Amino acid sequence: MPRHYTKKEDDMNNDLQLFPELPDQVPSRGSAISRLVFKKLFLAQGWRFTGEFPNLPKAVAIISPHTSNIDAWYGFLALLGIGIQITIFGKNSLFDTPLKPLLQWIGVIPVNRDNPKGLTREIAEIVHSRDQIWIGMAPEGTRKKADKIRSGFYYIAYEAQIPIVMFSFDYAEKTIRCLGTFSPTGDYAADLDKILNLYEGHFSPRNPEWLALPLQKHWKKP
Repeated sequence: MPRHYTKKEDDMNNDLQLFPELPDQVPSRGSAISRLVFKKLFLAQGWRFTGEFPNLPKAVAIISPHTSNIDAWYGFLALLGIGIQITIFGKNSLFDTPLKPLLQWIGVIPVNRDNPKGLTREIAEIVHSRDQIWIGMAPEGTRKKADKIRSGFYYIAYEAQIPIVMFSFDYAEKTIRCLGTFSPTGDYAADLDKILNLYEGHFSPRNPEWLALPLQKHWKKP
């Protein structure tokens, strides 16, 4: 006899179909089985993923707002469910500790923050040496109330001549959204205004009291 699915199972199957597949140019990790497991873990908590995932071999990926430690939980479940390899840069001294295998598994690349050429230039050179690389960064730099957006993500993208891909947490709708791409022009102040305008109406923080000041005027409060 054919199996009859419950409404919850039907909803899960519908969400799985809407969950993005990783485009072929984007750096990947994991297997079909691991992706399915993490997709189901993500969706089982009532969350979903919306927006068209850009097919780019190189990018700086940012996600905001960051107001809670649990942001990382939902973010990693979504990333592992999609199967994207995100690169993070860390101090080279960390690789002289027992954390080295874990850092390598996560995708952390060691950099020398005292590099005389500058950290941004060092990262740009790493980007140019790779066929595929997506760099993950949190623009606020902290989950606490930040008074400004840090410019590191922007200047890395500009120096390396790669686009910025924007993602957002929307806790009110339990959704991670892909908001599209932005190509930096070199005018940080003007470009940051444009980036923040793209976030407007598409995010909500877990802890509103810790929302970064530049994001506060773009938050459409319920």
